[in-house]
Amino acid sequence: MDFTFTEEQQAAAEAAKAVFSSAPPDGVPSPALTPGAVADDLDRRLWGKAADADLLGLLLDPRYGGAGLDPIALCLVLREAGRVLARVPLLESTAAALAVQRYGGEELRAAVLPAAGRGELVLTVAPHGRTGHDAAELAVQARQDGDGRDGGAWVLEGTQTAVPWAHSADRVLVPAHTGEGRTLLALVPRDHPGVTLAPQISTSGERLAEIRLEAVRLGSSAVLTADGAWEWLRDLLTCGTCALALGLGEAVLALTSSYTSKREQFGFPLATFQAVAVQAADRYIDLRAMEATVWQAAWRLATDGAGAPAAPGALPVAGDIAVAKIWAAEGVRRVVQTAQHLHGGFGAATDYPLHRYHAWAKQLELSLGPAAAHEEALGDLLAAHPLG
Repeated sequence: MDFTFTEEQQAAAEAAKAVFSSAPPDGVPSPALTPGAVADDLDRRLWGKAADADLLGLLLDPRYGGAGLDPIALCLVLREAGRVLARVPLLESTAAALAVQRYGGEELRAAVLPAAGRGELVLTVAPHGRTGHDAAELAVQARQDGDGRDGGAWVLEGTQTAVPWAHSADRVLVPAHTGEGRTLLALVPRDHPGVTLAPQISTSGERLAEIRLEAVRLGSSAVLTADGAWEWLRDLLTCGTCALALGLGEAVLALTSSYTSKREQFGFPLATFQAVAVQAADRYIDLRAMEATVWQAAWRLATDGAGAPAAPGALPVAGDIAVAKIWAAEGVRRVVQTAQHLHGGFGAATDYPLHRYHAWAKQLELSLGPAAAHEEALGDLLAAHPLG
């Protein structure tokens, strides 16, 4: 079997390296130095460069101006974004656009996808629900309008919390339930009547939003009602979060390696001490496990439903997603904790980038569920799908 990336996937990674090399972590606003949110908007300059490099339409069909690549290519790009703490909604906007392409009607696709691929239309997703602990689809209720106007409009009521990039996005893809066990996705304009945003702040200092929907009325074309759409989107978001954590962890280990190679104690570099080398080696193993599991999960997402037969006794793709998130959450935490330990007090210096990585790592660790939540989900899957 050939486990190498395709030429197109490698080209996407190289393009991402070129774009994100212009965004050094030292330039990322520090949550320790900034009262309130670190910024009111995403990094528009970097967003424009990503659009010019065609990174925003990687997964879109060529008829919408995209490159027609798969989630593996997206994760390769996100890995590079994680290395530099890129302040752009690359994951959320790409995932929302791909959900529209996969489950939306042609009218919605034509209205959204070309503009999203060019970076002119910014999309995001509300994945956390009302409290961050309950299922996201239960936070908003959707009911169909009984009068038949607008081709069978939907009315949304509820609240979604901690929505990333909501103040900068043009539209938010919101999961909602019908009260009959069905989950749908509604693409809601940020300035739509009945939509209000309350500011919130993430662990990394980024501006989030609590979105309240009060009698928000949408035409049926803006609502994705296909079975499994939300579950698929949630898996893609989780896999992308793991890729961001992988890139961040690799950057932190490189930072630690450089520091311990130069910092001396008792006349010798710290890196020559056995205790230091062993800790760094353990974190390298964490990163390799994170890498293996994220590519496995991305590959399952890329092939799921694409005609590739599942291996006998294999778990559903959600199992691979859970394993990747377990390793990403635990691994990135251990990598950053070890980095702080080996840096000593220097790791807390606000003129050094490690404290920024620490804040972002904690945000990624808990985003879309900590390791314990995914361990429970994996246990449920193993109970329901005994391996032969």
